Amino acid sequence: MTTRHGHEITIERGTEHVRVVRDGTVLADSTRPLVLRETGCPVRYYLPAEDVRTDLLTASDTTTYCPFKGTASYWSLPDAADLVWAYPEPKEEVAELKGHLCFYDAEVSA
Repeated sequence: MTTRHGHEITIERGTEHVRVVRDGTVLADSTRPLVLRETGCPVRYYLPAEDVRTDLLTASDTTTYCPFKGTASYWSLPDAADLVWAYPEPKEEVAELKGHLCFYDAEVSA
């Protein structure tokens, strides 16, 4: 758990089955998610890159900065800009996010 200035982030190894499907195409399927809970944000599932169809994604020029996690890089589909993000060099407090990607919409089943 990381807490700074009243902002808290927890990352746990999840056992949920997380699938990401868009227009009938499976983009990710994992039973090894990292579950990230962050103050003021919805629960996010970060999936190992090996469980993501990265061959279908195109790197975007978009980057964003989070003072708690670091600089995020984004990937897109032809009809969905910046659908996926990751922290290639996350801050030390959330180092386990390295090598994991997150989608805006993911289907989760326990």
